[in-house]
Amino acid sequence: MIYLGIDWGEKRIGLALGDGETKIATPFCVVRDLEETLKIIKEEEIDVVVIGKPYSVSNVEHKISDKFTNFLKRLEKDSSVKVETIDERLSSKAADALVGTKKTKAARDSIAAMLILQSYLDKENL
Repeated sequence: MIYLGIDWGEKRIGLALGDGETKIATPFCVVRDLEETLKIIKEEEIDVVVIGKPYSVSNVEHKISDKFTNFLKRLEKDSSVKVETIDERLSSKAADALVGTKKTKAARDSIAAMLILQSYLDKENL
């Protein structure tokens, strides 16, 4: 099984790849929209997509923006793969700690996607 982790943002979408055998996620790239994401899903022969869903630190689901909701619905409709959501709480802050600076936003987004996917791979009994 090949997994795609997504750190969704209004300006950039960070992507990471992982597989069920090694259970290791790695940063992949940053794209700008759903169409690019769907292209990656097809090209990389993705089986499962794991997208981070925002929660507050106090474990309350944030009011999710209409843009995120639309992205998620279209992703589920337009891709032929299983789409899972996972708590993305603090993934960007953790990515900042790994990157070391907020100036490298592209790296930050794909690292945040890696952390989201790695969290999923660690929790799931694949």
